[in-house]
Amino acid sequence: MLVLLTTAAVTLGEWGLLGGLAALPAALALAALVLLARRVKRTGAIFLGIGIALLVWAAATRADWPELASRAFGTAAFIAAFFTALTTLRVASSSSPAIERCGRYLAQQPPGRRYLALTVGGHLFALLLNYGALALLGGLAEANARSEKNPEVRAHRLRRMLLAVQRGFCSTLPWSPFSFAIAVTLTVVPGLRWLDIVLPALVSSALIAGIGWALDTIFKPRLSGPRPPRQVIEGGIGRLAPLLVLLAVMMVLVGGLHLGTGVRAVGVAMAVVPTVALIWIAIQRPEAPRAAVCAVAGGFAATGLPAYRDELVLLMMAGFIGTMGAPLLGPMLAAGGLDLTVLPAWVLLPALVWLVPLTGQIGMNPILAVTLLGPLLPSPEALGVSPVAMVLAITGGWALSGASSPFTATTLLIGAMGGVSARHVGLVWNGLFTLLTGFALSLWVLGYGLL
Repeated sequence: MLVLLTTAAVTLGEWGLLGGLAALPAALALAALVLLARRVKRTGAIFLGIGIALLVWAAATRADWPELASRAFGTAAFIAAFFTALTTLRVASSSSPAIERCGRYLAQQPPGRRYLALTVGGHLFALLLNYGALALLGGLAEANARSEKNPEVRAHRLRRMLLAVQRGFCSTLPWSPFSFAIAVTLTVVPGLRWLDIVLPALVSSALIAGIGWALDTIFKPRLSGPRPPRQVIEGGIGRLAPLLVLLAVMMVLVGGLHLGTGVRAVGVAMAVVPTVALIWIAIQRPEAPRAAVCAVAGGFAATGLPAYRDELVLLMMAGFIGTMGAPLLGPMLAAGGLDLTVLPAWVLLPALVWLVPLTGQIGMNPILAVTLLGPLLPSPEALGVSPVAMVLAITGGWALSGASSPFTATTLLIGAMGGVSARHVGLVWNGLFTLLTGFALSLWVLGYGLL
């Protein structure tokens, strides 16, 4: 209940409706963390320990530590609220036969267009379901591949289908108003609206998806035996209609309200997504819509949301540690003579593309990396570039980390479905993809920033 109250308070704050209760989300987030911390896994416990150490360090060395702590807990509250709001749509989709039929249709496409279908499908599903898209489409892809009796064909098909879904998911991160990459980066690089960055960010998404498709086409595996017969495709392209209609409704609502009210896109999304989820649940049970909504909402509050205990703690503490640690780390770097403002834009912008994936290799969550290192960067004005270029660089790197870091949820999920380690997915399956896409994104960001 505390997490749900935090979500409501953050959403009201985004819409300017909290009045004199601006500190309420941070207080609720702190209370929620205290209860969530009672039963967390080892990684969550480590993150909690680091957060407590930073809090003690700040209290011992800075007079303004209460303000720093309030800001850090505010970031944790925002991340918890954004995660919870997006999860409601995942819950609504889990009971939708139309969504499952749509995913099965994509997974059954013939080899010549299966990768592209799953990449586009992974992109579209991720806009609605976030990480739920990996579980849904990845599970269907795994079931499809496992049905193949030829072990050679099965191995190739499984790898290619899973990579298509993963890369499609990653291609949403630079532009989707429902992605953590956009939500966090627009906080680190203030003064921009989602509409300011969406068009150039779509170019980044096209590069990510297009390079993945090109590599799959160029390095298509050669089979030692005859090709298996084509699968029977259930239904036609009309099976995509429910997904496309739902996406159109979501994007029109978010874009229209964002433009019409001036509320941040992420704030609009936190209000729109749960509302659409409740309506979707009611539509699925026209004979008893109110009972269906009450049953699903009650189950989500009682068992669904608590099941995400570890994910919530990790995400909230990643935001807390980054926000709390940056002001403490800044003076130390300055005292050591490290001044990032002396770096020219043509060096710093491409470096930002590689920052998140490189820190991801040593276990840093992208939220932690961006909230910790983002405030230490020079302002776009000091570099003489558009702030949009900095957002493009950071979100592009975030997408690369999703494909390459062995510690992100994407590689962990894909590795579990593919029967390989997350490190194998990130460095072997996606190694060349990460290098080529990183190079292309660096050129794109540099060109946009300087020209």
